[in-house]
Amino acid sequence: MIRHIVFFSVRRKDEVEAVRKGLMALGDIPHSSFFEVVANTKVDPLSDEVDLVVYAEFEDQAALAAYKAHPLYDETTRKVRPLRELRLSADVETLGRPTR
Repeated sequence: MIRHIVFFSVRRKDEVEAVRKGLMALGDIPHSSFFEVVANTKVDPLSDEVDLVVYAEFEDQAALAAYKAHPLYDETTRKVRPLRELRLSADVETLGRPTR
């Protein structure tokens, strides 16, 4: 399983909701087994610059590649890019959900 995690900060704080709604469109792309866009709770006093987090799970690298190749991915990127400041992304391969 691939966990796709992307952190965003928004240029203007009054546009956070517009960016969140824009990113939610990515959930309409098939290929992910789980997808969400959530606001950062900003409880860490040392680092609160991240406004939104996209978290998605994919069966394998092929599913992630198909997701990123979908036309809606490019369309969403074009809409969101001008509103964001920071974008950090990580794709991590895991054996599944942790069990203690």
